Amino acid sequence: MRISDIIEEFIKDLFDEDNEQIEIQRNELAEQFNCVPSQINYVIATRFKPSQGYYVESKRGGGGHILIKKLSNTKEDYIMHIIRNIGNELTANEVDILISDFLTYNIITTGEAKLIKVATSDNVLSISKDIRDELRAKILKNMLLNIE
Repeated sequence: MRISDIIEEFIKDLFDEDNEQIEIQRNELAEQFNCVPSQINYVIATRFKPSQGYYVESKRGGGGHILIKKLSNTKEDYIMHIIRNIGNELTANEVDILISDFLTYNIITTGEAKLIKVATSDNVLSISKDIRDELRAKILKNMLLNIE
């Protein structure tokens, strides 16, 4: 696993059934994982976005306190939240992160994950980069609208 994946898993493990929000200190986490604080910022910015079901609030001073809230909704609410926050373009890496989150929260099945992965892959979308990420976002949104 890459350090980003390890940090993401660690942060997600801090959440439990009774705890829908956590507060972490960026500098302490960086020391724990023997990385620079900007690595923690990167993980939070890319893996804990609203489109992935999280609200992040940074607090200045004291080593960089960060409050992360997990948005708790029904499966349908979660899917609609994701669709509204995806934006007009998605990279293949962003889709992979979303698929991982969907599987973690039992939003999709493993079979559905494989279909989404294939339908949004660069191999299938062998078109100009200028429109590839836009088409990928449209495909994912449409697929999510049809998940039961």
